[in-house]
Amino acid sequence: MHEIFTTRHNPHIDPSMTMWGWEIPVYLFLGGMVAGMMIIAGYFLFSGRHKESNCSCYSIPFTSFILLSAGMLALFLDLSHKPYVWRLYTTFQITSPMSWGAWILLLVYPALIANIIIRPPSWMTKRIPKLVDVSGKIQAHPFLVKNIGILNMILGMMLGAYTGVLLSTMGARPLWNTSLLWVLFLVSGLSTAAAYVHLVAKNKAESELLAKADNGFLVVELFVMVMLFLGLLSSAGPHIEAAQLLLSGPYAPAFWVFVIGLGIVIPLGIQLLAVNHKIKHTPIAPIMVIVGGLILRFVIVSAGQYSHWFNAHFK
Repeated sequence: MHEIFTTRHNPHIDPSMTMWGWEIPVYLFLGGMVAGMMIIAGYFLFSGRHKESNCSCYSIPFTSFILLSAGMLALFLDLSHKPYVWRLYTTFQITSPMSWGAWILLLVYPALIANIIIRPPSWMTKRIPKLVDVSGKIQAHPFLVKNIGILNMILGMMLGAYTGVLLSTMGARPLWNTSLLWVLFLVSGLSTAAAYVHLVAKNKAESELLAKADNGFLVVELFVMVMLFLGLLSSAGPHIEAAQLLLSGPYAPAFWVFVIGLGIVIPLGIQLLAVNHKIKHTPIAPIMVIVGGLILRFVIVSAGQYSHWFNAHFK
């Protein structure tokens, strides 16, 4: 007589795998938003917009530093073996998304600090007077400023893509198992970052520019979602069932109402009217975009854990 051992009755596995809580979607959201802010700030440095005293490229790197640290804290809280996190930096595994992510996150901090030092805030120069001299030397070399901008854009794109690659390489979850997930997360990160800069920018022309850019990102985000679902719906049964979780299943209300409706379509309509000077710019639209980006991560992470490769008669 043979005995069969199974983990199906483990509360974390049956009826669905729910090993990740709120920490991972928060980390993915903050990481994606920081990635978008690095790309925007880097572009402003590269294009010469940093010459304007009220350029947001001097404020958002410090905000990015804080948000990324908060995201890293959320990720740390999710770890099961916290005392051994340092071991990630004793090796580099080229085939491991986790290893890539650990090193990308480590490189992002120096890039952000370099951006901050170009024109550090007054409270920093009061505490560290030497920063004034360092800042002056950097600004005296436009080529160096441009290269700091390029570095921020490259690392921003790598960070934004990594947040999606981290999930898409997990083939056991059909909803995540798509090559377009990293594109979706990167574009969504750019959209939430543009919405934030549009919200806080002191330069009116810059704020308008970011509102127009955000409209473009939102359109691209919708397109990527359509392509992602077409890919899932034209694949195997488990992929189709995974897509239905969002389109008509238990996650459909949150997806259609908060992600598509309140997170993309409505703010896109408001901002289209605003940039065409039909109505005044309002903080409501960018706030909706940011909240929608956060809910997108929660929905994707939660529904992805619910998706599986078992057909209904195997449950």
